[in-house]
Amino acid sequence: MSRPYKLARVIDVANLPKAELHVHIEGTFEPELIFRIAERNGIDPGYGSIEALRDAYRFTDLQSFLNVYYAGMRVLRTEQDYHDLASAYLDRAAAQGVRHTEIFFDPQAHTDRGIPFATVVAGLISALEAARTRLGISSHLILCFLRDLPADSAMAVLEAAVPYRNRIVAVGLDSAEIGNPPAKFATVFDRARAEGFLTVAHAGEEGPPEYVWEALDLLRVSRVDHGVRSLEDPQLVERLRRQRIPLTVCPFSNVKLHVVTDLAHHPLKRMLDAGLVATVNSDDPAYFGGYIADNFAGAVAALGLCDAEVVTLAKNSFEASFIDDASKRRYIEEIDRLVSGARA
Repeated sequence: MSRPYKLARVIDVANLPKAELHVHIEGTFEPELIFRIAERNGIDPGYGSIEALRDAYRFTDLQSFLNVYYAGMRVLRTEQDYHDLASAYLDRAAAQGVRHTEIFFDPQAHTDRGIPFATVVAGLISALEAARTRLGISSHLILCFLRDLPADSAMAVLEAAVPYRNRIVAVGLDSAEIGNPPAKFATVFDRARAEGFLTVAHAGEEGPPEYVWEALDLLRVSRVDHGVRSLEDPQLVERLRRQRIPLTVCPFSNVKLHVVTDLAHHPLKRMLDAGLVATVNSDDPAYFGGYIADNFAGAVAALGLCDAEVVTLAKNSFEASFIDDASKRRYIEEIDRLVSGARA
């Protein structure tokens, strides 16, 4: 759960209101819950113990992580399983100051195992609706296409998602980036926009800045997930700054997957210095060592972020979200009240 981190000795980071915009629900699957659901469904989790499973979380790159990630989710079978998975994340998110979350899910990783699309969505939605009342967290779902699968597969999933347009706010693009540029899915994203979905995409994590350009120009994304390699291209940085295209940055993930060598060398502060709309998120927290407040606190300690920068990150998270303007103002005013009270 949350830890008693302090922001520059002024604000309790766990209580700082924030939106989480880059979290994969399958990546919140803690080993204890994997084993519990595996036992309920009579499935061998593939590891002799919870400790043995945690020991497998030593990744050398994105693909080595994905191998473990996809193996873990195979125990998910029923609507109750998906409900329990989302509920567990939402409890942790609430304890770390999340007021609104936009959750990725990977339907192909489930439907390709024979799990009906409706089962996945129904379980997730029931947990999100319960959390709105129980925890006061608002939420959206974002359907992600697996970019290492054919575009035809993505189109089939999109067709299945159309009846759930009122529940799924956007489509995205994730999984193995290298060799799978955004251009591969341009037609799928054209169709998604025509159906009324917003669009986001993972780009510039391991892939080059060119992938970010493609996400902007071909997929017409509203925000870029990761985008850390954007800083390699000054023209791209200027475009992101000028158009205020948000970047959903995941510090612990970038270290765990060797995108950066350590937190002290993470580009988050340089993004802020460049005037980019950077946000902090947890990505796959069960695998990468911490939820959103943990990522905030780690970045503060490693990069020496000041109060103003941390408050900017929190406000950016609401600006970058897909909630209405009135809700954005309400959350930002909540941040201002908290900061004013902490400094009084």
